[in-house]
Amino acid sequence: MKLLSAKQVREWDQYTIQHEPIASIDLMERASANCVKWILEHYSAGKHFVIFCGKGNNGGDGLAIARMLTEKDSTATLYIIESGHKGTDNFQTNLVRMQKSHHKDIHFIQEGTTFPDLSPDWVIIDTLFGSGLSRPPEGIFAGLINHINAAGCEVISIDIPSGMFIDSSSKGNAIVKATHTLSLQSLKPSFFLAENSPFTGSIHIINIGLKPGFFSEIATKKELIDEVMIRSIYKPRDPFSHKGNFGHALIAAGSYGKMGAAVLAAKACLRSGLGLLTCHIPQCGYQVLQTAQPEAMVITDFNSSFITNIDTDLMIYNSIGIGPGIGTAKETRTAIKDLIRKFKMPLVIDADGLNCISMEKDMFRSLPAKSILTPHPKEFERLFGSCSNEYERIDQAMKNSKELNCIIVLKGHHTFIATPEEKGYFNNTGNAGMATAGSGDVLSGIITALLAQKYEPEHAAIFGVYLHGLAGDIAAKKLSQEAMTAGDIADNLGEAFARISS
Repeated sequence: MKLLSAKQVREWDQYTIQHEPIASIDLMERASANCVKWILEHYSAGKHFVIFCGKGNNGGDGLAIARMLTEKDSTATLYIIESGHKGTDNFQTNLVRMQKSHHKDIHFIQEGTTFPDLSPDWVIIDTLFGSGLSRPPEGIFAGLINHINAAGCEVISIDIPSGMFIDSSSKGNAIVKATHTLSLQSLKPSFFLAENSPFTGSIHIINIGLKPGFFSEIATKKELIDEVMIRSIYKPRDPFSHKGNFGHALIAAGSYGKMGAAVLAAKACLRSGLGLLTCHIPQCGYQVLQTAQPEAMVITDFNSSFITNIDTDLMIYNSIGIGPGIGTAKETRTAIKDLIRKFKMPLVIDADGLNCISMEKDMFRSLPAKSILTPHPKEFERLFGSCSNEYERIDQAMKNSKELNCIIVLKGHHTFIATPEEKGYFNNTGNAGMATAGSGDVLSGIITALLAQKYEPEHAAIFGVYLHGLAGDIAAKKLSQEAMTAGDIADNLGEAFARISS
């Protein structure tokens, strides 16, 4: 699903106005009516609504919503914030309509005015600012937002919580803490950042009838991974295929005390459709891996405790995954550097593999094209430097992806995938139960398996992240988020594949 910038959201409105055609004020009326429909479906008629309006088009929505709620026999108190300038044309039109209606409970708040007392039983409807906000709220607006947040009321934000930007960081802004966000027509990129999660509440898309032609034709830099995209990527099996058709992968993983990482990566790899798997591990892990994952073939290093030399014919492998539990010993870094130099197809590099690169960044120069790096935020910082907010980190990932010609999987609740073509993808599967030791090892095994099965590197990353999250969601439903482990994610990959293929 495409995620539009603030500019593109405005363009979609204008496209609809021109091509339906429909007057701007009538489009606002339709949007407001659909918001009111949702509100009355979710709140009883006896609820008292308090609506706070700015003087932009979002405030115009608020005026129309207040009028419509009154017409539906709900009680609504309206507060308009006087900002020292005239409202937009649509705001002014709706203000006249409000004044001509039977609605008389209208109040104006000016600088220096005491904010109204708010009962926790009331429902606040926030229409102070919309998606066009370009600077942090100040003065009376910042004060009112803090007042709303302190009231203990349920809050419905129309389109986006006031104070939040669509496509830049809102960190440090005064932002309304919504219970529900009624996002008009489409989701916003800002909804997928952890720094904004305390403010969005439950997000609901309200269809306001914008012309679909614009959405289908517009090119966007960011998208949300959804089931439609995944089904277009997924490759069903040919009934006459054999194990040789599904690739041979090598996983270099494990060290003394961290053989569990190798086991988890191997298990996930084999659960993700791979034909053959070989694991290169230190000698100390031989019995562990052969017992825990008998389907995997094993090559042991000369060293008993960590990997020092991956001495095998690399050309027999369709993909190689490096990193889970390998540590960062000097000999291990040398082995990784040598492998990166020799192997010419995309690699999957995770965990300590990334930490090794961060310690010897000349390895970047030898990375095979379209290699897949899977850092969590701290590993990303070691590789590319610190960022002051999540938007900056995402922009940095897209810049580094293009410069290195590699794919960066920036792990998080909505994992972000940056590609060299300057496209970014947010994932929408997964849950907080996956914040557990070994979860990343499972992901690296999944992606390595998909790459060996000749999925394009970008598709292997997108499909792998989605599968990983979906298996985690299935595990959490069975076991709870608190009780699930990384092994449970791997155990539920079968059900995840079954859902996608059905």
